[in-house]
Amino acid sequence: MPTGTASIGRPGQPESSAAAGSGQPTDPVGSLIRRVTVIPAVLAAAWLLTGLPLLLLGHFSPLPMLTAWIPVAALLALIAWRWIPDQGGPPAFRRSAQPARTPWWSLAALIAVAAAFGADQFAYHSQQIIEGRDPASYVQFGNWIALHGSLPIPDNLAAFGAPARLLAFNSAAFFPVGHSLAPQFMAGLPMTLAAAFWTGGVGAAVAMNAVLAACGVLALGGLTARLVGPRWAPLAALVLAAALPEQYTARSAFSEPLAQILFLGGLCLLADSIGQDGAGQHGAGQHGAGQDGADRISAGTRWLAALGGLALGLTLLVRIDAASDLLPLIPYCGILLLQRRAQATPLIIALAVGTAYGVVDGLVLTRPYVQMVEGSLIPLLLIGFVLLAATAVVVLVRWERGTPRLDGPRPLLVASAIPVLITAGLVIRPYVQTVHGPATAPTVGAVAAFQIADHLPVDGTRLYYEISLHWVFWYIGVPAVILATVGASVLARRCLQGRAPEWTLPLLCFGWIIVATLLRPAITPDQPWASRRLVPGVLPGFILLAVWALAWLDGRFSGSSAIMRGGAILRGGAILRGAVIAVLGAALVLPAVQTSFGLGVRHGGGPLGFRVVATGLAGQPTYQGEIRAVQRMCAAMPADASVIILDGQVSGTLEEVIRGMCGLPAAGIRPRLLRALPEVIRDVRRAGREPVLLAATSPELAGFGGTPQLIMALHTRQDEHTLVTPPTTTTKLVIIVWMSVPAA
Repeated sequence: MPTGTASIGRPGQPESSAAAGSGQPTDPVGSLIRRVTVIPAVLAAAWLLTGLPLLLLGHFSPLPMLTAWIPVAALLALIAWRWIPDQGGPPAFRRSAQPARTPWWSLAALIAVAAAFGADQFAYHSQQIIEGRDPASYVQFGNWIALHGSLPIPDNLAAFGAPARLLAFNSAAFFPVGHSLAPQFMAGLPMTLAAAFWTGGVGAAVAMNAVLAACGVLALGGLTARLVGPRWAPLAALVLAAALPEQYTARSAFSEPLAQILFLGGLCLLADSIGQDGAGQHGAGQHGAGQDGADRISAGTRWLAALGGLALGLTLLVRIDAASDLLPLIPYCGILLLQRRAQATPLIIALAVGTAYGVVDGLVLTRPYVQMVEGSLIPLLLIGFVLLAATAVVVLVRWERGTPRLDGPRPLLVASAIPVLITAGLVIRPYVQTVHGPATAPTVGAVAAFQIADHLPVDGTRLYYEISLHWVFWYIGVPAVILATVGASVLARRCLQGRAPEWTLPLLCFGWIIVATLLRPAITPDQPWASRRLVPGVLPGFILLAVWALAWLDGRFSGSSAIMRGGAILRGGAILRGAVIAVLGAALVLPAVQTSFGLGVRHGGGPLGFRVVATGLAGQPTYQGEIRAVQRMCAAMPADASVIILDGQVSGTLEEVIRGMCGLPAAGIRPRLLRALPEVIRDVRRAGREPVLLAATSPELAGFGGTPQLIMALHTRQDEHTLVTPPTTTTKLVIIVWMSVPAA
């Protein structure tokens, strides 16, 4: 280590891991927790790693995918299982020299929370396949590549025999590019949904996110086990599982749960790498003495760092927003380089590979989407280039001297104050700022409609970003934010002192994600829709920091709970400690439960004259019946139909559904060109196909021949759209489609 090396992220001696080294007893349950909780991330990374090249080659189908994925997944899982330390993790804030062995109930409770959460979300999962918002678009994207194994999607203009100028092939999330269509969004989740389509059809695909979100809950438990202690993992998992945004994104095909798995799993692997290097969990007692043991430790740190970097980088293949989430890794890699850490090179290489997958996807498969959001991407790219240049300069200048020392009184004071000041700023933000922003006409119209429904002043340019911290209050409660702020303040100080090296990257990442997301969520601000922004990093960050603060307080209580007096131990302090921790633990869980389940008391019924009721969104299914409605619609149309949609809304929501799930060519006719529809009908017949007209009402079909027939009359429920209060109920959703077949 170069002289003058700073203590930032330095492999110091954590408070109660001083026992690391030869002869240290293993912790079989803790080891199993660490291994089990990263397997979903490893398997997902292997799937994406093998899937994108096959999709680019046009061979994304079951046999090639399984042939490529099984050996890669087995290899990555074997590496993770082999090198994750048998004994380790930061202390559970005890003062004993030896870390306590993890009890079996920690693993059992963690798995039970994740499994119960997944089962509940599976029971309430939606059937969003009719395009309106992102989940249905992801499902249609996944359905297409599952059936065809390639992109782009051909528009099949020949099936209409009509001039392209008369027809429109774009729908809600599919952009026309030449004579084909490019889907919106990154390909990571659709490739994952394709596996569900191959396994159990559309029914399995719409339920897939329940499994992914359960794995995300498990991953947060694994990260908590590493950074706080295994006994605290079930609590963190329970708080996340109780949070409405986690449930909301688990019930429909959102990209956030898959990104959460990769992000939290990547941090788990890097925490293992740093912890193994710093505390010597793979000491000579496990792998042999002397240099051979040291070489094995070095190999383990490198492999785990590579796997962690790969998982983190691949989040860009799932969410374009990950371009922001990954920014803290740039200076962190610089710190590792200056400290001559073994993790630096494999982390940088693997991170570059993972992000390259996202870049290739964005430039080749979903370029129109990237161009659509370039207003947000360009500033991120500039920030990234500035960070990269600054990090390179610092590394070059300080290569011989190492990182600067930042553990003096003033830097420690500043580091401790920053989380408190940021939280205070977000708290007072609504009183000093009203956020407006440029928005498209549809967004302005949607926000105005939501405002009218909420009885708010109508201003479609309002973004409501100033109350983003209130979103966190609604979904996990004020106590969680307070505890997280305390935890971040204490941990920032410890990281600079080198007392918590495994926390350096998580604190950088969660701190940046929380601030960046809450300052500018970059989403239509209705709830629960906007709450999805909190899922990958904001809620896990707050929960993890809050649980750490709770464990820290527990450790401080444990140091003073037993008072020796004349050889007797007074247990009043222990009772007080248990009561305080129980109250604070409940304060983390109950606000999330209250918002999600809407617990309340109603008079009447029950032996006591009142009963407990749950009226929250957690018990209200949405978007039911869509699969059956689409199947009936497809069955009603002739097998050789070329579908022409006269209504713009029907075209936007059903064109890709008809193309992908009915297997029929579909296009909309431009409203101003309806007078040319008879010509289009004749062209379709000349092409040897049957013209079929669709519209939202039967009068729209009048005058073009044929008898209008109602082929879809779906009455279901959708999530409400609140702007300044947490969501509590659902609203009606009605989709009507009429069809006519003009006479020859």
